[in-house]
Amino acid sequence: MAQAAAPAPDPAAAHQQGAGWPPPAPSVLPPYGGGDGAPAWGAPVHPAEPPRRRRSGGLIAAVLVAALVAGGVGGGLGYWAAERNDRVGSTTVSAADTPKDLKRAPGTVSAVAAKALPSVVTIEAKSGGADPGIGGSGEGQGQGEGGTGTGFVYDQQGHILTNNHVVDSAAEGGTVSVTFSNGKKYDAEVVGRAQGYDVAVLKLKDAPSGLAPLPLGDSEKVAVGDSTIAIGAPFGLSNTVTTGIISAKNRPVASGDANKSSYMSAIQTDASINPGNSGGPLLDERGAVIGINSAIQSTGGSFGQSQAGSIGLGFAIPINQAKNVADQLIKTGKPVYPVIGATVGMTEQGAGATIASQGSGGTPAVTPDGPAAKAGLKAGDVITEFNGKPVDSGPTLIGEIWNHKPGDKVELTYERDGKAKTVTVTLGERTGDST
Repeated sequence: MAQAAAPAPDPAAAHQQGAGWPPPAPSVLPPYGGGDGAPAWGAPVHPAEPPRRRRSGGLIAAVLVAALVAGGVGGGLGYWAAERNDRVGSTTVSAADTPKDLKRAPGTVSAVAAKALPSVVTIEAKSGGADPGIGGSGEGQGQGEGGTGTGFVYDQQGHILTNNHVVDSAAEGGTVSVTFSNGKKYDAEVVGRAQGYDVAVLKLKDAPSGLAPLPLGDSEKVAVGDSTIAIGAPFGLSNTVTTGIISAKNRPVASGDANKSSYMSAIQTDASINPGNSGGPLLDERGAVIGINSAIQSTGGSFGQSQAGSIGLGFAIPINQAKNVADQLIKTGKPVYPVIGATVGMTEQGAGATIASQGSGGTPAVTPDGPAAKAGLKAGDVITEFNGKPVDSGPTLIGEIWNHKPGDKVELTYERDGKAKTVTVTLGERTGDST
């Protein structure tokens, strides 16, 4: 290793010490005049001369001394400048000094994006209807042309994870194709859909070798303020990368088509998410998937557009939940939902989730011998906490329940007649989407 050169003088440090900048020139000649009556070094000593020659001789001596002084000062300044250049170095950089390759350090957005993009696909769904969610490109919607969304490689067998509302319209009798970042296009089929979770799994019909699944993170461990990277095809612009942070966790959000009772306890991000980003990965700063981009809060369309763009309020399905759903869909083709066996109101907000007096179609609000019934819950009880987390509405409760699996034990706190009580409930299950 080459030895480092001595550092250049610091102007700020010199100023703090009371010195001017630049520093005084190094002295290579002693000061003119000795101060003791002796001639200065370098000045000639003249013998006594006749009076008529002293005047001219004095003039010559003065000129000679002036020359020496000028030469000394000039030499001193020249030396100081040369020495300073030796210490500081030239400020001119030649083209040959420019790095040949610009390398992105691991962990930078560009490095994460470069590694993830080959595993992200743009999905085109064609059928007789348009994509009802934010998965559409915004072009041709409502004209039966379908739309575009996003997905990512889930495993080496060619499974692609995306949103249900991206492929919903093409699930029966339609066609689905996916295009990779290198431009290669493949036909795909729908393996399974979970309407409530807004998750779907596709399978490439002729999967290429060497597929690289995106690594999955742990959505339970993300924290507000963590960096996020979203990849998708907003308005059909494939391979678009945006960045932001996690703005909040556990947001109760209706994903996809709210009329189909699709709820999630979402990760909120301010990374720019627009129509076409649906189904794409939300990555952490390591490049691991922490969520599936699914919904946005919008102020409404403008400038004649039927859809509005991002206002910094995007929502993603937690990957822990999406993984459980995907594995079930790949295994059986049908979703399995954890349930408590009770019907709760979906419109009230702020006071908890109230168990209804009667279920839909005249069914009991609390399923006989179901999980809630076994725990002693009754119609009219107001559930206020789920595993210690506040519950302010029915959608919040459902989102929390769906973050778990059938058979999990959870704690519910409820109020009855002004008194609070906490009970343990073992979650039951329901297979398939409700009609």
